[in-house]
Amino acid sequence: MAENLLKQEFTAYAQWRNSLIENIAQYRHWLNDQELNDVQNDQRIQQLLDKLNQDQLSVAFVAEFSRGKSELINAIFFADYGQRLLPSSAGRTTMCPTELYYDAGKPSAIRLLPIETRLSDVTTTEYKGYADEWTTFEFDVDDNESMIAAFKEVGAVKRATVEEAEAYGLFDANNADDVTTLNTDGTIDIPRWRYAMINFPHPLLEQGLVILDTPGLNAVGTEPELTLNMLPNAHAVLFVLAADTGVTKSESDVWHQYIGGKRWQQKGRFAVLNKIDGLWDELKDESAISQEINKQLKTSAALLGLPENKIFPISAQKALLAKVNGDSALLSKSRLPALEQALTNELIPAKKEIISESIRYALEDLIGNTQVILEKRAHGLVEQLGELRSLRGKNVDVVEHMISRVKEDKESFEKALQRFQALRSVYSQQANTLFTLFGMETTRSQIKQAKTQMMAANFTKDIRAVMDGFFVEVNSRLTNADAQINEIKKMMNVMYEKFSSEHGLREMKPPTFHIARYQKELAKLESVYVEQFNTTFNMIAYEKMSLIAKFFETLANRVLYVFDIANQDLEVWLRAVISPMESQVREHQLQLRRRLESIKRIHQATDTLEDRIGELETIEKGFHDQLSELESLHQRMITLLEVEHLEEGLAA
Repeated sequence: MAENLLKQEFTAYAQWRNSLIENIAQYRHWLNDQELNDVQNDQRIQQLLDKLNQDQLSVAFVAEFSRGKSELINAIFFADYGQRLLPSSAGRTTMCPTELYYDAGKPSAIRLLPIETRLSDVTTTEYKGYADEWTTFEFDVDDNESMIAAFKEVGAVKRATVEEAEAYGLFDANNADDVTTLNTDGTIDIPRWRYAMINFPHPLLEQGLVILDTPGLNAVGTEPELTLNMLPNAHAVLFVLAADTGVTKSESDVWHQYIGGKRWQQKGRFAVLNKIDGLWDELKDESAISQEINKQLKTSAALLGLPENKIFPISAQKALLAKVNGDSALLSKSRLPALEQALTNELIPAKKEIISESIRYALEDLIGNTQVILEKRAHGLVEQLGELRSLRGKNVDVVEHMISRVKEDKESFEKALQRFQALRSVYSQQANTLFTLFGMETTRSQIKQAKTQMMAANFTKDIRAVMDGFFVEVNSRLTNADAQINEIKKMMNVMYEKFSSEHGLREMKPPTFHIARYQKELAKLESVYVEQFNTTFNMIAYEKMSLIAKFFETLANRVLYVFDIANQDLEVWLRAVISPMESQVREHQLQLRRRLESIKRIHQATDTLEDRIGELETIEKGFHDQLSELESLHQRMITLLEVEHLEEGLAA
C-alpha cells in the first residue's frame, strides 16, 4: 500500500525549505569569509533564516459534533500508531479547541487552559505566554496508553450551574438546543478546558505542520479567537459534514460566515462528506451507491457555494481501519487518498509560493547589493591600475600632479558626505515619523480608549459608534503612513541620482513598500465586526457585554498583530532603502583613500611601480573570482526558489 501522500510531499517541502536555509547560511558564511558582511546585512539575513525556521503550515478541522472529525485526523495523520490517538467515539469527544504542534525545546505534553479563563477578556493567544495559567500533563511517546490517556483530556467536562455556563458564554436560555442539554438537576455539562495544546514529536509536526481540531460549531461562534485569527489564517480548512445528513442550516451559516464567505476568498478551503460507509448497501450495486453519494455531493456544493471538486466524500473510519490493517482495497473504497492528494496539490505548492515570494525579493536585494560592492571595488581597482600604468616613464612632477588630483576628488566627496549626512538626518526624522504612525504604543492607546468608551456605553448603537471610530482612526494612520513612505522614496531617489551623477555611484531605485496588504487585513477584521454586530450583538448591550468585550479584545489583538507585522516589515524596508547607499558611500571613500595611498607609496619610493601594478592585478583577479562565486550562490538559491523545482521534487 502506498505511503501517505501528504506525508511524502510535506516531507519533500520540508527538505526544500531546509535546502534554502542551508544555502542562505552558506551565503552568510561566504560574506564573512570575504569580509563583505556588515551589521545591517547580517540582521536581514538572520530575519530570513528566522522566517524559514519558524515556518509552519496549519490545517484546521471544523465540524458539528459526531461528524467524525477526530477520526479523520487520526486517519490522515496518526494511522501509523495502529490505533486511535485522538479520542473518537459516539457523542462529543473534543470539547475544546485543540492544537497539535511540535516544539523540540519542550517536553511531550498536553497543556490545558481552564474554562474559567473565559471570564477574563484575555485571548488564548495572550494566554500562551502565561505558562502558570495552564495545567500540564506529560506523556511518554513510547507508550501508546500513556498518550491516549493524556489525549482524552480534551474531552473532559465538568458540571456547572446555568448561571456559570451563561457567564462563560456556553449557554443561552433562548436557544432550544442549549435547553435540551440541561441535566435533571438543572445543571449543565460544560468543557473543563478552554484550549488544549499538544506538543507531540510526530514526523509531520516536527517539520512544521500544525493541526487545529475545533470542538463543534458552537465554539466557532463563541470563541472569537477562532473566527478572527485561527481559521482565517489556517493554510487549509477541512469542513467535515456527514453524508447521511448533508449540510444543515447551522453548518451552512458557519461556512458562509467564518470559512467560505466572500471575504475569506482563500485557497485550501475544502468540505468533506464523511461516513459514506453508511450509504454502502449490499443490496445495491456500486453504481447506485455512487449515484446516491454524487447526489449528496451536488446538493452540498449548491448549499455551500463550493465547486464540486472541492468536496470529498470519504469514510474516515474505514480509511483508518484500512491503513492500520494494510488493506489497499478498503483504503481505495474509503476515497481518502483523493482528499490527501487534493490537500497535497493545493496546500503545499501554495505555501511554497508564499515563502518563495517573501524570500526572493530580500535575497535578490542582498545579493544585488553585494554585487554592487564587488563591482565598485573592481572598478576602483581598474582606475588605480590605469593611473599607475600611466605613470610608467613619467617624472616626479606628473606623480605629484596625480596626487593633487586624487586629493581634490577626495575633498569633493567629503563635502558631498556632509550633504549626505544632512539628508541622512532628515531621513531618520522621517523614519521616526513613520514609526510613530505605525507605533504599537499608539495602537495600544487607541485600543484602551475604545475599550473604555465601549464598556461605558449602554446601547448597541453607542458601542458600534465606538468601533466605527476605532477603525476610522487605525485606517487613517495607515493612509498617513503611505504618504510618508512616498516622501521618503522621493527623497532617496533624489539622493541616489545626485551621487550617481556627481561621483559615479551606481544609481539604484529604492524598493517599494505597499500599505495595501495591511489595509486589506484591517478591512477583513472590520467586515467581521460589522457582520457580528448585525447578527449576534443586535440587542441591548449589557445582555451580551461579556461576549462583546471578549470579541473586541480578540479583534484588538488581531489589529495589534497587523501593526506588529507592519512594523517588522517597515524596519526591513527602511534598512533596504538606506543600506545600499551607505555601503556605496563607504566603499567610494575606501577606494579614494586606496588610490591616494597607492600613488603616495610610488612617489615616496616605498614600492616600485611594477611591483604595485603586479600586486593590484592579482587583487583584480580575486575580485573576478568573488563575483563568479557570488553568481554561483545566487543561481543555486534562485533555482530553489522556482516553483517548478519543488513540483519536480514532489513528483520524483
